[in-house]
Amino acid sequence: MIYIGCHLSVTNGYEAMGRTMCGFGGNTFAYFTRNPRGGRSKDIVPEDAEALNTLLQEKSFGPLVAHGSYTMNLCASNETTRSNGLDMFAQDLQRMEAFPENYYNFHPGAHTGQGTEKGIELIAKALNDNLFPEMRTIVLLETMAGKGTEMGGNFEELREIIDRVELKDKIGVCLDTCHVWDAGYDIAGDLDGVLQHFDDVIGLDRLYAIHFNDSKNPCGSHKDRHEKLGEGFIGMEAMKRIALHPALQNKPFILETPNDDAGYIKEIHTVLSWMDA
Repeated sequence: MIYIGCHLSVTNGYEAMGRTMCGFGGNTFAYFTRNPRGGRSKDIVPEDAEALNTLLQEKSFGPLVAHGSYTMNLCASNETTRSNGLDMFAQDLQRMEAFPENYYNFHPGAHTGQGTEKGIELIAKALNDNLFPEMRTIVLLETMAGKGTEMGGNFEELREIIDRVELKDKIGVCLDTCHVWDAGYDIAGDLDGVLQHFDDVIGLDRLYAIHFNDSKNPCGSHKDRHEKLGEGFIGMEAMKRIALHPALQNKPFILETPNDDAGYIKEIHTVLSWMDA
């Protein structure tokens, strides 16, 4: 089995997200730790956090996959941008301690002209400066589509970052199906081959979560445009094979498809039907 859910809004509080996902029929979810385009994060009320933690345990949820802000660029060439990103990163990791044993996912960033090697160096430094031995969160680097100067568009770049992280038990990868497809990995035609390559380069033991999205673009487009399940170039049969693949079981699958609540409920129940068949 896998765990399945979608992104939820934290506007009404943390326990409210858990209650919402129970109503959707899912058993995991993602949320932005702050406004995805930057800005303040929602205050964590201890009683609200504890209520969510209790609910997650009672309902046998899988790990949650919190998501860092899109504006957080840990390897930007602009010092102000990078400094602001580092502040967000440090604050987010401390805040995640209110929800232990979950995941914090973020886009590795864009080197903005400094070159891949410099980007790897800066991202690894940010991780080494902010991960701490007693933390109860696994930090996940997200696979990216490879547009522009963004980092993480191939498995080798992620491996280079991980190799430089000191606390390796605190670091992993979130594989985004749309992103890897757009990056040129044919998960529709050769899923076994792609997962074997991931295992050879990074190791499947470092794959903790899946962003489960179809793509509006052909394989290798490097454009990063998500589509609803079965309505894109990856296709429903390939999405089903991914969800049922033995190497990906017991992981949280997070829908980031362009949907409203009704659409997410439909997709959650579609995925659950695959597991029940």
